[in-house]
Amino acid sequence: MSWLDDRCVAVITGAAVGDALGGATEGWTPEQIEERHGGRVRGIVGPWYENWRTARPIAPYHKGDGHITDDTLMTQALVEVYAKRRDHLDAYAVAEDLVPLMIGEPRWIPELESEALILQRVFLAEKWIVARLHYGHVDPREAGVGNVVNCGAAMYMAPVGLANAGDPRAAYAEAIDVAGAHQSSYGREAAGVFAAMVAAAVTPGASVDDVTRAALDVAHDGTAAALRAVVDAVAGREVPTDDDGERELARVVREAVAPFDSVGPEYRQMSMDARRPSRTKSIEELPAALGFVLGHRGDFRGAVLGAVNYGRDADSIAVMAGAVCAGLGGTEVVPTEWLDEVEEASRTDVRATGRLMGSVAADILRADRERARARAAALDQLEGAPA
Repeated sequence: MSWLDDRCVAVITGAAVGDALGGATEGWTPEQIEERHGGRVRGIVGPWYENWRTARPIAPYHKGDGHITDDTLMTQALVEVYAKRRDHLDAYAVAEDLVPLMIGEPRWIPELESEALILQRVFLAEKWIVARLHYGHVDPREAGVGNVVNCGAAMYMAPVGLANAGDPRAAYAEAIDVAGAHQSSYGREAAGVFAAMVAAAVTPGASVDDVTRAALDVAHDGTAAALRAVVDAVAGREVPTDDDGERELARVVREAVAPFDSVGPEYRQMSMDARRPSRTKSIEELPAALGFVLGHRGDFRGAVLGAVNYGRDADSIAVMAGAVCAGLGGTEVVPTEWLDEVEEASRTDVRATGRLMGSVAADILRADRERARARAAALDQLEGAPA
């Protein structure tokens, strides 16, 4: 494979593996996770509840056992939109192409163990896209206003980073446009910053420090402050070498993120101002993911398992950490034993989605090169034109 092909497969599969592992621990505390599993989670584990269909009626999902969640379902759908357009996307692409996929094309939904629509699996904040764009006919660029402010848009923005490989600022701008159909405030901001981090990660020769600089370069408001707080808190720490070190890293990350997280200390009993627009807040998932990436210096297993054992929104944190680490290290760092089990359990060829994104990204980058040449020629004419 070419560099770009390898990195696209790596990012898509790395995110999916993080998603599948983290789904089993989502919503719980580190202490509860260790009690439930007899210690820290070190790979794919079963569902929290054996009676998963009825344990939480609002979420009758079979999480765990290698099942991908809505994070990967939405990522795959966005790749399909890129494959249809084979060009950069905007908020109108969400309305015209992504929403029809969500409501019109049944597919295997691992957590439901049945064929269903993506709409029937996603959280209420993602159902909002359909309500606002398909039924409400809202301007796609403004449809995200009023929605729950969460990580719903950020969790599937990795393909935007791949479509802008090597150009974090362009990735940020495109993701902000795309996410405008879904989110506002710091939820939309996180989508832009995550896309920028992926674009930086897949640049040849990139390091964890390059990804961090890219994130801090584009981030604004509370998101920027939360990222900086995590970077400062983790800087200089030794990479954990045992369970106590992992627990300490998770504690440090949580303490750094907490002042910016509107959800509050109890993940399932949110604070009164949770998920409301704010200039001073940040979603927790993005800075937490960066914390685990930094804390493990880009090591895929370490960062993903750190996110999985962190709990709270573990699947989305692990998605972001997995995508960035895989972007830096390539396909060889995504554990084959985990990926094979995830693909088999989820009945989905995640590698194929990565290859598809690779072919699309190559077309987009070629078109970008031609546009850049045309723009350079136009600038030459403008600068040389007589008064």
